[in-house]
Amino acid sequence: MSAFAGRKLTLGSALILVLTGLFVIAFLFPYVYLVMTSLKPPSEVISSSPTLFPSVFTFDNFRKMFEVLPIGKYFGNSFFTAIFSTIISVFLGSLAAYGLSRFSSRLGNLFLLLTLAVRMVPLISVAIPMYRIINQLGIYDTKLALILVYTSINIPFVIWMMIGFFDGLPKELDESARVDGCSRFGAFMRIILPISLPGLATTSIFSYMLSWNDFLMALMMTSTSAKTLPVGLSEFLTAYNLDLGPMTAAAVTFSFPVMVFSFLIQRYIVSGMTMGAVKE
Repeated sequence: MSAFAGRKLTLGSALILVLTGLFVIAFLFPYVYLVMTSLKPPSEVISSSPTLFPSVFTFDNFRKMFEVLPIGKYFGNSFFTAIFSTIISVFLGSLAAYGLSRFSSRLGNLFLLLTLAVRMVPLISVAIPMYRIINQLGIYDTKLALILVYTSINIPFVIWMMIGFFDGLPKELDESARVDGCSRFGAFMRIILPISLPGLATTSIFSYMLSWNDFLMALMMTSTSAKTLPVGLSEFLTAYNLDLGPMTAAAVTFSFPVMVFSFLIQRYIVSGMTMGAVKE
């Protein structure tokens, strides 16, 4: 509102505000409906005349979801694999991006194009080869398998995100750190990484969401022990039954950590997405 304070609202600005409001409502409505449905009594969830708000707010669906499936175990598997794959892929991808940024060469540019090409390949095309490799390694249905798969998928994304941030940092920072006695790796860890925090935060949250929301790879690489929550959600829908209430409760629970995490670091995300946008 401060942007419009003291200004005369023109017809064009009013139209933009109305369109923005409609877009926000259309974007948020499905999630608001999901949350409201998770708080409805079971009889209202499957009603032929659905309403947005429940007549009585209840947490029965959240209680029942723990009775139907081991949601806690699935949630833990999702959290563990997403966190560790994000940490590994951001660290290794940042190292690669830093090297490509500081040591530009034809071979480096070719490597960069190859990583982009790998990222553009549909996941379904590499799912079966990865499944065979994981089976050959004897780590099928383990969290280690998912961490390795998610790390390999996320590293190209991290490289392309971070190289823009590193290109925006002056090389004099590296040279000053080297003069003060830092090694190349020491300059990267002590100087470059700390001032790249907005970029790291933005890359980490997107990398985390890629792993957290994955369904295909988790379905291919797990069966029981390492099953994640997205795959577990599908178990509410069978040929003979549809537990829609507990399913919506589980979906809300699944979305909650990402929303809280995104809200806590949103200022880093905003600054990180604009960092490096302007070249001097």
